[in-house]
Amino acid sequence: MVLLIGNYALDQQHSMQRFGDLMLAGLRAAGVDAELVRPTPLFGNIFGARGLGKWLAYIDKHILFPFRLRTQLSRGPSIVHVCDHSNATCIPRKRSTPFVVTCHDLLAVRGGLGEETDSPASFTGRFLQRWILRGLHRADVIACVSSATAKDAKRLVSGAKIDIVPLALNFDYRKIPPAEARAILQRLPNFDVDLPFVLHVGSNLRRKNREGVLRIFARSQDKWNGRLVFAGEPLSEELNALAKELGVSHRVVQIDNPTPETLRGLYNCATALLFPSRFEGFGWPIIEAQACGCPVICSNTGPMPEAAGDAGLLHQVDDEEGFVVDLLRLTNADERARWSGKSLQNAQRFSRERMITRYIDIYRELGAKL
Repeated sequence: MVLLIGNYALDQQHSMQRFGDLMLAGLRAAGVDAELVRPTPLFGNIFGARGLGKWLAYIDKHILFPFRLRTQLSRGPSIVHVCDHSNATCIPRKRSTPFVVTCHDLLAVRGGLGEETDSPASFTGRFLQRWILRGLHRADVIACVSSATAKDAKRLVSGAKIDIVPLALNFDYRKIPPAEARAILQRLPNFDVDLPFVLHVGSNLRRKNREGVLRIFARSQDKWNGRLVFAGEPLSEELNALAKELGVSHRVVQIDNPTPETLRGLYNCATALLFPSRFEGFGWPIIEAQACGCPVICSNTGPMPEAAGDAGLLHQVDDEEGFVVDLLRLTNADERARWSGKSLQNAQRFSRERMITRYIDIYRELGAKL
């Protein structure tokens, strides 16, 4: 039996929650007995996920859950798979069961060590990231989602075997009929489905470079009648102020924390995904967009070229004029159709079956009887 360790629900790491569910469904579909466990919110429920609740949640995750894990290990699973490296703190020092960890990125760990990753850590954050790193040293295999992350792992982690297993789509992102996609977006308040738009999916973290997205759009606004749609975390006060300063706030649309179905509609209808991130562990929106036939204009750093493949329109992060040129290029229907076809082809590399097969191979290499 494969015991999967998922993420704490109150942390609201939705993509990581879906990855755990994806692993469980994929293993069971492949005929592998699997169970998914997560830290149970008890103390964290008292005040919610912020403020004092954040500290109480550490009791749930780092004190209570290890006791529960010991009970699970006593039942004799063949292997334990930690689905997010941030939970590597739960790996026991002494054990007989092999542990595999999926490492999505080491940006926070690197930030905790003082490296420049646009992910600075507080005093307590540095302690937590070093704790996570110590847990990774105890893993048997670290499965990195990209070559860029594997490069970091080989430099920072000793003792564990480093492997590469690209992520799979964690939702049924696909090209759907235009009428179906429009119907999804028509359910959004004050969303005009007849106006073209360029899309950004993500958060306000500095490494996501939303200020760059605004500047790129501002440079293009006089050359087409499109809008800029931000899907994910609401824009910060600073970003809203920048949009106003650039004269584009009236053409910015915000969709807070959209459902995967809404994202599928957005990807299907967008002129392009604009993704000039500075740092990523993988770049999930890239393959989500491509699976829906949405062309991607992204940075050529880290794992992003690896994810986008030859279907990506790639630029240096600071080459904002280059991003503008390609955005305007994709407003031509024929050009968009050409890059849409390349995107659909590239997205086929990221199937659930391919990812699960690779993980099963890793389990068996560790001697697990499945």
